Amino acid sequence: MSENGQELKQIELPISITVRDLAQTLDASPIEIIKTLMANGMMANINQEIDFDTAAIVSAEMGYEAVSAQVEEEVETEEVAVPLWRQKLEQEDEEGLVTRPPVVAILGHVDHGKTSLLDAIRQTSVQEGEAGGITQHIGAYQVTHNDRPITFLDTPGHAAFTAMRARGAQGADIVVLVVAADDGVMPQTEEAIAHTRAAQVSMVVALNKIDKTNAAPDKVKQELADVGVIADDWDGDTIIVPVSATEKTGLEDLMEAILLIADDLDVQANPEGDIFGTVIESELTKGRGVMATLLVQNGTLKAGDTVFAGTTCGRIKAMFDFTGAKIMEAGPSVPVSVMGLDDVPKAGELFSVVDNEKVAREMIEDRKLQAERKETEIDPAANLELLFARVQAGVEEELRLIIKADVQGSLEPIINSVKDMRSGGEQDIGVKIIHSGTGNVTNDDVMLASTTNSIIIGFNVGPDSGAKRLAAADRISIRKYNIIYHLIDDIEKALKGMLEPVEKKILIGRAQVLAIFPSGKFGQVAGCKVETGEIRRNAKIRLLREGKIAFEGEIASLKHHKDDVNEVRDGFEFGIGLKGFSGFEEGDVLESYVIEMVSEF
Repeated sequence: MSENGQELKQIELPISITVRDLAQTLDASPIEIIKTLMANGMMANINQEIDFDTAAIVSAEMGYEAVSAQVEEEVETEEVAVPLWRQKLEQEDEEGLVTRPPVVAILGHVDHGKTSLLDAIRQTSVQEGEAGGITQHIGAYQVTHNDRPITFLDTPGHAAFTAMRARGAQGADIVVLVVAADDGVMPQTEEAIAHTRAAQVSMVVALNKIDKTNAAPDKVKQELADVGVIADDWDGDTIIVPVSATEKTGLEDLMEAILLIADDLDVQANPEGDIFGTVIESELTKGRGVMATLLVQNGTLKAGDTVFAGTTCGRIKAMFDFTGAKIMEAGPSVPVSVMGLDDVPKAGELFSVVDNEKVAREMIEDRKLQAERKETEIDPAANLELLFARVQAGVEEELRLIIKADVQGSLEPIINSVKDMRSGGEQDIGVKIIHSGTGNVTNDDVMLASTTNSIIIGFNVGPDSGAKRLAAADRISIRKYNIIYHLIDDIEKALKGMLEPVEKKILIGRAQVLAIFPSGKFGQVAGCKVETGEIRRNAKIRLLREGKIAFEGEIASLKHHKDDVNEVRDGFEFGIGLKGFSGFEEGDVLESYVIEMVSEF
């Protein structure tokens, strides 16, 4: 009973609970919980765990009587990003779960023998048909060892195919990291390790080319230990198996290691449950139309099912296994190629089966609307200046960095200077270096930053053209420096919440004035055509004449034909009126831009 005589509602609470989870349990906002804790003399952030007694006091003030849960619950020590397909699998009825084949991705540096190793495992010849000996697509295959099937994703290691490698790690249960015994840890080896850790996937190392006369396995093990991958025979937790793809030695040991890890992970699925999985690759082919390679991760996919993936859908007209044979159904961990989708889905998309295409198309329209809304938002996690605000709100607990430098001699002192930096004070924030290396910022670095919410630091290096475009599309912050103390000073300021954002004009479109018309309302309006990007009604506009700014201000009217519009895209004609300006001339150039609070490079 409460003090005013009203009976409190009972809720079960564990022996400890985070502020976020308590807020959800009490159907209250985290801010309310934090304020109540502060009123009771306790400072806490949204991710902080509080004991049962403290949670009970807060609950009582919210109108609840807390009772201790009878079943002891596991306490999460860290909130981690779980792939969507794993989240869906956790919702399956445990009684329907059975052991499924493990899914294995092959990662590693180019020319370390990934495809040769997979070729030796499945006793086929794929590498000879590949241009330059480099795998140019993700292939998915099944092999059998001791009557147990294993699914392999053949994921390329060449830098040009980084996106595929990242997808492979996300869809796998186990990663086989191939490292050449005669070459050792290379930049792409470290990138593969970083992607594997970001995907939270178990790893086994295949120490390939052990037959070479210049093989130095102990030296390579030391190099792996230096990047945090320590062999089990060195008191670490990573199985390292010496193999030779050309001599076909060590393969039995490698397969046994994979199955040993799979048994430890206890990979499961429900063949009778909801049907979903991951798109491995897709392409538009002549004669067959859209062909998509799907990895079934739960349920049983059948010919005739209506598949929904991303913003595309379709009824499966035909289904083929990895040998090209036509099949009618595929269970968990089975890779299949399917015909029938109406558009090419993005690799890495989660697919599911729906009742009919009408339902799928309604879901697609909803996703497109969500995507359009998301495009107008700026992700604060990708911006160094705004990251501290997320830390203050309890969303982030560390500053994650990817550091690239011109030479090793520059990289080492930077890492040594920042790795132990902390903000101090009540919310003691530290630095975590997700990845470091020499050379320009690449697509690999941007993708890794995107999946780990990291900031990219470049010292005497910048992004290559592809990475620059990808960073702009994903709104990833890349900060460039050429003086070390400026770099260190900015990180210190970011940790302490002192680094201020700056305004920057981002050009989004360019158009040319083709004709001028009188207007009673605006004096003049101009007939124009968009040359690049788009002209937006709510964006700023500047008018250039002979390369000089003649006007800068706001749009008063934007029309396509006779209709008022919010934007006009590349290639379309439109009419425009400007606030406070009526001096158009043919040949004038209009530039549409937005102002964002971004890093100043």
